[in-house]
Amino acid sequence: MHDELRAALAGLLDGLPPKQAAQAVDRLIANYRGRTPTDAPVLRDRADVAAYAAYRMPATFAAVRAALTAFADRVPDWSPATHVDIGGGTGAATWAAAATWDGHRSTVLDWAQPALDLGRELADGVLPETRWQRQVIGEGLTVPAGTDLVTVSYVLGELTEAARRAVVDAAAAAQAVVLIEPGTPDGYLRIREARDRLIGAGLRIVAPCPHGGACPIVPGEDWCHLSARVSRSSLHRQVKGGSLPYEDEKFSYVAATALPATPAPARIVRKPQLRKGQVLLDLCTAEEGLRRDTVTKRHGDRYREARDASWGDAWPRS
Repeated sequence: MHDELRAALAGLLDGLPPKQAAQAVDRLIANYRGRTPTDAPVLRDRADVAAYAAYRMPATFAAVRAALTAFADRVPDWSPATHVDIGGGTGAATWAAAATWDGHRSTVLDWAQPALDLGRELADGVLPETRWQRQVIGEGLTVPAGTDLVTVSYVLGELTEAARRAVVDAAAAAQAVVLIEPGTPDGYLRIREARDRLIGAGLRIVAPCPHGGACPIVPGEDWCHLSARVSRSSLHRQVKGGSLPYEDEKFSYVAATALPATPAPARIVRKPQLRKGQVLLDLCTAEEGLRRDTVTKRHGDRYREARDASWGDAWPRS
């Protein structure tokens, strides 16, 4: 699915003056960093949308895919029949859902018609069971009764406080909810607030947290975030002005459900540190909160698991 998305994005900026594309990207970066809450669409025209898709879709896809995979691991016998992507723009989260499950119908809700138009264009022939619907994202938003899965990715930071709460409350009506924000201190705080609202709505938290209790992180001292490796195409490097063939997308997320589900016993919350004959794992646990485990060669199979473990993995892995 990632290769199909890359193919769909190829040539997207053909005919768009480089200066116009650069200006659109600069403005989108400022909004993406989450310091301009608004009650109007961020994506205003075709130039904005093309720049956004080229600049953000690969990274958004990777982050949402990682979050959905972590959720799917906790409910392996379940798959959604219906999916609503709130504020989905050009549809990166819908591509990620299609890479995680088969056979569902997606509806992308967004208030920017140019984003919906381009999303439909990119998905043509690849995501046939997708509706693209214009919708104000904020107070008054509702999710159709019986919706199985709701995703909200990189949207909450664009909203006013009242609109943000309304969106989270609307999402909580689904069987499963996955919310993703940038992996910044502010993005984490938005996810933390949303997590509390989802718990208050009666949902259980299944990822990344190994519990539904209070988050053990002290705001201002640290923040919970993960990382997804994103391979860069030539188009991606052109728009971002970078030379490396990859980037690491930092993101914060929460996944909650009304389904019977059990979170992992612990989650690796920092990149594992490899030492001679040992691996240091920083974990969030259900019983002890944050702790560090040292896994050595004398632990046998567990040591080999630790050497192969990644930031964001459940622990133990088997």
